Amino acid sequence: MVEDRFSLQWQQLLSHERARKSHGSSSDFDGRNPFEKDYHRIILSASFRRLQDKTQVFPLDQSDFVRTRLTHSLEVSSLAKSLGEQATALLRRRGVANAPDSIQQKEIADLLLCSGLLHDIGNPPFGHYGETTIRDWYRNHLSTMLFRDKPLSYWLTPQMHADLLNFEGNAQAIRLVSKLHYLVDEHGMNLSFGLLNTLMKYPVSSLMIDPDSADTRYHKMGYFYAEEKLFKAISHATGTAQKWRGEDPLVDRKQLAAKENTLDKTSAAKQLSFAPDAGRIRVCRHPLTYLLEAADDISYRTADLEDASRKGKITYGQLLSYLLDSVRVIRLHDDTLKHTYFELVTELETRLEQARAKRIQNPELYAIQNWTILLQNHMIRSVTETFADRYESIMQGRYLYDLFYENLAGLLLDVLGDIAYDFVFSSQSIVQLEVASDAIIGGPLDKFVPACLHYDTELDQKPVDKRLMSLISDNYRANYEREADGKEEGEKLYLRLLLVNDYICGMTDRFARDLYYKFNGIY
Repeated sequence: MVEDRFSLQWQQLLSHERARKSHGSSSDFDGRNPFEKDYHRIILSASFRRLQDKTQVFPLDQSDFVRTRLTHSLEVSSLAKSLGEQATALLRRRGVANAPDSIQQKEIADLLLCSGLLHDIGNPPFGHYGETTIRDWYRNHLSTMLFRDKPLSYWLTPQMHADLLNFEGNAQAIRLVSKLHYLVDEHGMNLSFGLLNTLMKYPVSSLMIDPDSADTRYHKMGYFYAEEKLFKAISHATGTAQKWRGEDPLVDRKQLAAKENTLDKTSAAKQLSFAPDAGRIRVCRHPLTYLLEAADDISYRTADLEDASRKGKITYGQLLSYLLDSVRVIRLHDDTLKHTYFELVTELETRLEQARAKRIQNPELYAIQNWTILLQNHMIRSVTETFADRYESIMQGRYLYDLFYENLAGLLLDVLGDIAYDFVFSSQSIVQLEVASDAIIGGPLDKFVPACLHYDTELDQKPVDKRLMSLISDNYRANYEREADGKEEGEKLYLRLLLVNDYICGMTDRFARDLYYKFNGIY
């Protein structure tokens, strides 16, 4: 039960606060709002430029037309801005209470433009499969690899342990932009708190993850223990930290207790006191996170279809047959939704007829490309209406789902996901490259984690381990030294493991592959 009727406020949600106040005073000629300034910091950063050599679907692909993380991020950025503009305009047309004013509308659009650029910036090489490789590596080694004659897991608190087992690119993104990208000082890009909060899709710690929860907040973690103080500062500045009387009804305390029992209990009680949902504080999602997430999902689902068509993974005929025979749609009980869906499928056939009438060289590819644009428009409209319809519960921090829940956009997203799974992600070339990425990412972990164990301790380091640690960016090592200063042995070890993750996540696909070749004497 909430102590007072809770409602998020745009004045706080669009917080201009930063970890460090900007040096000097703004020029009278600088009419930019804080999020426009953030935009320029992002596009000028090396971290953003590296996205041009990180995979979207087809790792290490040589084709110019296949999307990279950079082109995907640009598309998400544009789409997120459009969603923000349309959603806020719809709220104002409806005369909704607590709708953003005209100045806030502009800031919302600019913030979403930035968040789209950054949403994948923390991903390791080879995308989401790279994340899985990192998680699996720690799951296989934390209990067997030794430091001072004891397993690594012995030295880690439950939250530190869970951070590594549930490694997440979204959490790494917060770490990268707030610490690792050394622009002026230890605050990284020093971005606005409103922007950073939007990037935190899952405002919970690794101890609170519940993939089966009805509440999407709990599906993954949003930050590492190392960034917990920053997380608290951001959530309080933006007003997303809610005060509750008693237990949060959405948190299953029994599940948390079960997680405690599976981990080293050296400081379990201490860690529970830090959990953001423990006690009287519960952090809800930033409203703009819903729009960012929707932009990402719409972008990559439609892009996957277009890229797969260009790569010959799916033909026009296969696509049309799949759409007409989709079991997911056939079982649908909503006749109105089903009718709209089949109208859209008919539009695919219409576009092929138009392409043939225009004597376009590749009419089937043309039809698919134009049809995906039509799908995007319908999904944008559907998502925008859902945001407006659910606005009150979103602003009260009570909305549990994403913006695809039981609407046309959700149906289209699911069908496109089925197509991607059957025709793209199960293809032999993708599977081969994913297996290769397991070695390319797992290989450096095999070398750098043992090398980091004696780093910054009184223990002797092997000469080869010293050389390996010297390969890690000076900025990253300097960040470790700042964070580790005065910390206990276990936390220092945790920070060294994060240091290795920082190095690997900063690699492009090509750099990771070339490093693997060098380590294995392949030239």
